[in-house]
Amino acid sequence: MLVGLLGQQPASAPAGSASLNFDVFKTKIQPIFIAKRPGHARCISCHSAGTPLRLQPLPPGSATWSDEDSRKNFQAVQRVVLPGVPLKSKLLIHPLAEAAGGDFFHNGGKHWSSQSDPEWQALKAWVLGEPRTSGD
Repeated sequence: MLVGLLGQQPASAPAGSASLNFDVFKTKIQPIFIAKRPGHARCISCHSAGTPLRLQPLPPGSATWSDEDSRKNFQAVQRVVLPGVPLKSKLLIHPLAEAAGGDFFHNGGKHWSSQSDPEWQALKAWVLGEPRTSGD
């Protein structure tokens, strides 16, 4: 049942909604997936196999993904994001504490205790379509 609830079918985006920027994803969002947080495993530790959100494994000895693997990650992450609507995007609400607006899903724990966490804010900005380029 949990797999059905966490299925990766993209929700329909509202008319005129934000679009997801690959360059921002690659430079600002992907590093969040490999960041170490006290008391938690890195996202990539669980999400490279056996979860509905499946990221490409990092190549041995590498600290980042190739452009090809980044594109695959971008496609996978798009399935758990509703562009323009952060609080309806599983990527943002599953690892967010329930008291902060998250839900009870996410077996990997709650990585962010509030919506003001800098990583959560970076994800929110990307889902909202801001910034449009990494230089903005």
